Amino acid sequence: FSQTANHPIALSPSSFTFIFTTMARSLVLFLAASVSTTAITAFSINDNAAVSRRESFSQTASLFGGVIAASSVLVGAPASSFAEVTDETPKVSTRMGGLLEKYQDSRGWTILAPSGWNKFDGEVGAYDVKWEDLVDPTENIKISSTPVKSTTTSVDVLGDVKEVGAKLASSRNAKLIAALERQTDGILFYTFDFALDDGTHQLLQLCVNKGKIWSLDANSKEKKFAKRKDLYYNILGSFMPKLA
Repeated sequence: FSQTANHPIALSPSSFTFIFTTMARSLVLFLAASVSTTAITAFSINDNAAVSRRESFSQTASLFGGVIAASSVLVGAPASSFAEVTDETPKVSTRMGGLLEKYQDSRGWTILAPSGWNKFDGEVGAYDVKWEDLVDPTENIKISSTPVKSTTTSVDVLGDVKEVGAKLASSRNAKLIAALERQTDGILFYTFDFALDDGTHQLLQLCVNKGKIWSLDANSKEKKFAKRKDLYYNILGSFMPKLA
């Protein structure tokens, strides 16, 4: 499937079930225009797979367009993350003793990024910005965005985040660790925490703002995730798709 990021996509919640039942072995986030659907797959960290982790996330972000599926994952996350969606959860600001540093993008978003990691800009169709560990490139953070129609203002069009998370996990043979939601500065965030059967651990956070769907993807090998967990949750909690 393909979809150009220059053409905003209208959400069609009715297509949600169809995509997840027809796209096996992949994390499927589907977009639907008035008469069509577009599926997106997100695979494992293994760059040798038929579809690499890098390619898959890029597709997830760029084709995502209108149907945002997600949840806020909070294993090891700050206690405030467990707030009800109607409550405001403060944006994470801790730099973890220098492990994180503030990054402000010219396109109008901010994040606390890993200090000392390699930074890559704009691989077309893959991501807007990526940070990659100097030693192990499978440890990485990626941000991507794609336009949505003005009528798309929140990720909540998909309904219950736990049901969405369960379907996503089932579609890619993954274990759903958590599927929760939070609201920060008036924006609803969904994040998924997945443990894949190929030894990969992946966090995926999604939100809508400024006419775009924003995807933040954090990847690690399962055996390293315990060490990355707090770092990754703080990164996700620091992301804001607008300038303060």
